Amino acid sequence: MASSPTTTIAPAPGGVTGWLTEQVANLGAFAMSRVAGIGDVTLFALKTIGWIFARRQRRDVLLPNFYQIGVMSLPVVALTGLFIGMVLAVQSYAQFKALGLETRLGSVINLSLVRELGPVLAATMLAGRVGSAMAAELGTMRVTEQIDALESMGANPLYYLVVPRFLGCLVLIPTLTIMADFMGVLGGYLYSHGILGIDYHHYWANSREYVDAFDFLMGIFKSFFFGAAIALVSCHHGFHCDQGAEGVGRAATNAFVHSFVMILILDLFLGIWLNNVHDFFRPEGPRKLL
Repeated sequence: MASSPTTTIAPAPGGVTGWLTEQVANLGAFAMSRVAGIGDVTLFALKTIGWIFARRQRRDVLLPNFYQIGVMSLPVVALTGLFIGMVLAVQSYAQFKALGLETRLGSVINLSLVRELGPVLAATMLAGRVGSAMAAELGTMRVTEQIDALESMGANPLYYLVVPRFLGCLVLIPTLTIMADFMGVLGGYLYSHGILGIDYHHYWANSREYVDAFDFLMGIFKSFFFGAAIALVSCHHGFHCDQGAEGVGRAATNAFVHSFVMILILDLFLGIWLNNVHDFFRPEGPRKLL
């Protein structure tokens, strides 16, 4: 008896194997795009830093950028620092009063401000006000082919457009940090002494005891990295802006979001490293409030 021919059934397209293959491919494409993006930003940063030392910067180009980045940012940074100091006093008073340590409120407020909140808030305000504006301005120049026109005339766009903005953020963000620290300390004191009734002598005496020069310099040191990250990320997004008004808006939004994420990442790793440095020079360990 002749056997009937065997019918081979082809596997259905897709299925679990096809879905897994597609997901792995998407994951690989995402990882490759992230690595390529990091490499692009790194090359952009190295070229920018190279142009700082390659040629002397023009004063008539630097001063307008310094004014827009530094002077125009002082009011919003000062106002933010003032209210942050008051908020810290409001939120900390109940816990310290329950422990009978309300006179040491100044040490917590001032220590938090000079080490963390002052630099981070100043950098966040700079990213929101200046970083987005830089990305939008450079993005508009890219869309309207002004950057291409500079290149066609033999001028380097990084030297004329990015370096002045980078130097402005790098040089002036410590000043903004000092302003945020000062206004935060002032706001915390005004609320603690004027409204909560804490004696001013104990307030400042405890602040001097628990806050030293290293804490202040720690915040200033971190601000340099924040300013450099804001300038490089914002200018990179503007330089590589997509076409159209939507591309300019997306560049401005991504500039602020990515700058803020970089600020937090840098704050974490710099904080860990600086704490280790502090413990090395002060082997007795961190100061205790109790």
